[in-house]
Amino acid sequence: MSYPSLPPMPTVAEHFRASLRSAQVVDSPYRHWKMQNVLPVDICTGIMTLPIAPPAIPDRDGTRDTYNASRTFFSPDLRRHFPVVAVLCDALQDHSVASALYATFDLRAAEAHLRIEYIQDTDGAWLEPHRDIPDKLFSMVVYLCTGPEAKDWGTDIYDDDRRWIGRAAAEFNSAVTFKAGPNTWHGFDKRPIRGVRRLLEINYVMNWRDRNQLAFPDDPVSRPAAHAHTPHVIA
Repeated sequence: MSYPSLPPMPTVAEHFRASLRSAQVVDSPYRHWKMQNVLPVDICTGIMTLPIAPPAIPDRDGTRDTYNASRTFFSPDLRRHFPVVAVLCDALQDHSVASALYATFDLRAAEAHLRIEYIQDTDGAWLEPHRDIPDKLFSMVVYLCTGPEAKDWGTDIYDDDRRWIGRAAAEFNSAVTFKAGPNTWHGFDKRPIRGVRRLLEINYVMNWRDRNQLAFPDDPVSRPAAHAHTPHVIA
């Protein structure tokens, strides 16, 4: 028997859309959206129990691109091997979810692609203040952090002078989303991580060179892909 028992794709898609419909819009210091109960709990459990070890990176430089070889993206290969990856990717690729995301965040683009990174930060990890490139139509961070200190592992927010002004709450199965802009400075100040800081970063991207980072390299989310509507039911 597979563990956990996964809901079918349409259930995951509707659960995600329901969370999106109830998202809280916050305009300071820049417009962002806060979501709760983003994914069915069995999807969260399935991701957290994937047999993928956190990368061993002894010396961090405050970026992720430097360590591309150690990063985990929900690629076609992972979709084939792990049912939970397939179900989640199919749900976020589904035309109904894409339409809801486009409407919520007022996106105007065609031929965008789904990109999901599974991040497992360990002690020593940090991320310098930065702004996302416009090719990321939106950036959504879903927190899958657990433990007594996990609430302090949220994304740090900075002003235009890169001064720290606040921190997102890293409540389990919550998310923060924003669109790239001139003042969207964010990062992760170095602080103790006792355990593993697990996140999903979800993007729709344009003109992406690293095709191996895309869930469906040949299928944009702006139109339904034939295989994106096949439910995965795991007994």
